[in-house]
Amino acid sequence: MTTKFQPDVLGSYKTEDVLFLLRDISHIEIERDTTEREQLIQTGTHYAEMLPVEFQPGEQYMELFHTTLHEYAERIAIAVGVVAEQIVKNRGTEHLVLVSLARAGTPIGILIKRYIEKTYNVTVPHYSISIIRDRGIDETAIDYIFAQHEQADIQFIDGWTGKGAITRELKEACDTYNQAHTQHINPDLAVLADPGHCVEVYGTRDDFLIPSACLNSTVSGLVSRTVLNTAFIEEGDFHGAKYYREFSDQDVSNYYVDEVTKHFEAVRPQIHAQVTQLLAYDRTPSWQGMKSVEAIKERYDIAKTNYIKPGVGETTRVLLRRVPWKILVNPKFDNDLTHIRLLAAERNVPIEVYEDMEYSCCGLIKDVTV
Repeated sequence: MTTKFQPDVLGSYKTEDVLFLLRDISHIEIERDTTEREQLIQTGTHYAEMLPVEFQPGEQYMELFHTTLHEYAERIAIAVGVVAEQIVKNRGTEHLVLVSLARAGTPIGILIKRYIEKTYNVTVPHYSISIIRDRGIDETAIDYIFAQHEQADIQFIDGWTGKGAITRELKEACDTYNQAHTQHINPDLAVLADPGHCVEVYGTRDDFLIPSACLNSTVSGLVSRTVLNTAFIEEGDFHGAKYYREFSDQDVSNYYVDEVTKHFEAVRPQIHAQVTQLLAYDRTPSWQGMKSVEAIKERYDIAKTNYIKPGVGETTRVLLRRVPWKILVNPKFDNDLTHIRLLAAERNVPIEVYEDMEYSCCGLIKDVTV
């Protein structure tokens, strides 16, 4: 199997950690300020046709990132190991290919790859590819993987779940791909945190703060979120992304994965204990997180569920990239919400206590069309 297109070399990660299967569109100006972008999205422009202006954190926020990483690195290492052990149990390692969903999945995929290498002395391939809500997965990237690994058993990886939109998108995209190809892909998604109860393979279902959710490109290999815009991406080509080399002085991407990797050896007993416990549970997705979303929609008379972004990762994105109306916080998880409160204060976004949800917090997007 051969492919017409070859990916560009981009990103600040080591090549042995991950290969991005993307087209470099760094030379194209497609950023929009937050308000303009929100208006465009809410009036019909697809979010993947443009990019937000990259958030540049201040000194206080970066101190919070480092503090959080110090506090949570061990917890993340345990969750990574729990996910990795399930993947190996389900798939083995002979034909395993890790495929992260850019960009939140990329650092998690790197950590899983490193854990498998350290634990099983096996080096498995790892790619990062684009999936876009309502547009599907980058099939050119999938074709490229099969061209390199004819018998690839692909395991998709993401950082966390919210409402489960990407879980559903991935299932539909895999079904579409499988109907048109002799090579088949499995839509099972593995995530570090599954507060939405949307997947079977996860490290935890706690909605805890994953430090890589705090930042954008500077903790994701200096790569933007992915773009699909036919104005400058040729039909059949890889989805696009920008490589923000200008932020290299602020880049903590490799530092982040290195710090978590240091803990793998020490937490092996906790990993094995949690895996044993987890495998005894019924892990069938209940989608109960979506029930929380529906209740919030009704309680606050919100027109569309798209305006509700549950979970600490998605709430962070709302504060960094969208126009927030208010933030709901669950006081049971207050220790995980320091950066949420900091961002909300910086943007003058009101915070309201709301306990009746599966999540630690929830970001509500302002309807700018009314």
